[in-house]
Amino acid sequence: MSDEDSTRSTGRGGLAVAGAKIYFILLGLVQQVALPRVLGLDGYGALSRVLSITSIINNPITAMSIQAMSRTVVHAPPEEVDASVRRILRWHAVFGVVVAALVALATPLIARLAGAEHVEAPLRILAAIIFLYSVYTPLIGIANGRKRFLVQAGFDVTAATLRTLGLLVGAFVARRMALGGPGGAALGFVISASVVLLIAASAIGVGRPGPTQLTLGKYVALALPLLLGQALLNLLFQADSLLLGRFTSEAAVATGAPLARADELVGAYRLTQMFSFLPYQILIAITFILFPMLAAATKTGDAAAIARYVRTGVRLALIIAGAMVSVTCGLAPRLLLLLFTPEVSALGGRALGLLSLGFGAFAIFGILTTVLNSLGRERESLWVTAGAVGIVGLLCFTRARGGPLSEQMLWLTAQATSAGLLTATGVAAYLVYRAAGALVSPWTVLRTVLSLAVSALLARHLFPGGKLLTLVAAVVTPVVYVVILLVTRELGRTDLAMLRQVVRR
Repeated sequence: MSDEDSTRSTGRGGLAVAGAKIYFILLGLVQQVALPRVLGLDGYGALSRVLSITSIINNPITAMSIQAMSRTVVHAPPEEVDASVRRILRWHAVFGVVVAALVALATPLIARLAGAEHVEAPLRILAAIIFLYSVYTPLIGIANGRKRFLVQAGFDVTAATLRTLGLLVGAFVARRMALGGPGGAALGFVISASVVLLIAASAIGVGRPGPTQLTLGKYVALALPLLLGQALLNLLFQADSLLLGRFTSEAAVATGAPLARADELVGAYRLTQMFSFLPYQILIAITFILFPMLAAATKTGDAAAIARYVRTGVRLALIIAGAMVSVTCGLAPRLLLLLFTPEVSALGGRALGLLSLGFGAFAIFGILTTVLNSLGRERESLWVTAGAVGIVGLLCFTRARGGPLSEQMLWLTAQATSAGLLTATGVAAYLVYRAAGALVSPWTVLRTVLSLAVSALLARHLFPGGKLLTLVAAVVTPVVYVVILLVTRELGRTDLAMLRQVVRR
């Protein structure tokens, strides 16, 4: 395949995965708007605690499984791929059963440590998701390793749709039957994940028995650093929310306030995170494309290709993240008021403005750790992520713990989290530059930050209040951001030519 054909094929695959992620985000928006209405803000906060805890286990398994299976498919001799796939799926099934059983048994302890004993039942139900994801996500890794990005995008859409239906229908039915809404939502999630697993196994295939040189020891040596790194990455992803839940529960007990008040604060914070996480969710599409390409270049020792992929991937990630952060930072309180109650906007508006910057940096951090993993620097990725968790945790304990049971605690948590994420991203950038010999131009960073700052300030001060004008501002702000990039010549004819090459038949 020629370079032009390869660029076009990869670009279209990237657009497909990015389109699926946009659909995922829009569906997630529907989910986050609907669940508080079905469960109430306190019930939504309780469910958020459950999902935060389980995601620390599920998300690492998802990322590790996709990346480890993808790399195995890329590196295995063609005649051994199907046998290696079958063997890995068996190992993952056993792994899933063991981990799910341990989590189910440890649920009372986990709930107590999180200050969330009242959500122990739905937490135990969601232990089943660990097994289901342990088998489902390696199947997606097969599609990724074979660069079947359209198939991968299709399952992103299918899984997101069924998960949303499962959560909403389960919560609604449970509330109508006077049962626990969070427990019903958890059960609906398990049912939807089971259906997706069956569809994926049928469509992608589960390999076939045969000879292969792949051993359990070799696979564990590949997968374990990825799993540990992703576990730390997702602990970093959820650390602020989990610690806030514990801090608010402690404050409620100390002041004699009901735990429902603590759940309300956690629920409002989670809704701010819905907007803050947007850059990371979109940029996952870049990691899915970048990982197999860097793995293949590393296999052949092509240093020039590695440098080119890193520069292109990080630059693209920075520009995309800046466009989204310009909106979420500039319109912070008004975005919450657009979709939720004035109470949510009052509680989370100030925190969202700062968190959007912190998690914008986290989105870049995710790209950088993916690059390190792709280049075989899993230990460096592991250590920098562990350091980030330590920084965020320490800052949250010193800044937010003991704060008042009010909006102020959300603001203090946002301060600590954003400072920690910005620091960790800077360290990860240095490690990538040292490993790949390339990163992104300092001028690109400067022009992107300038465009973000100007467009966010215009969004905050130029547009009057009101929902209609908030929608207008959300459309105009990224346009202003792009115009500034064009004027400063960060974007130009080369970018347009690349886009034409991707979409041209």
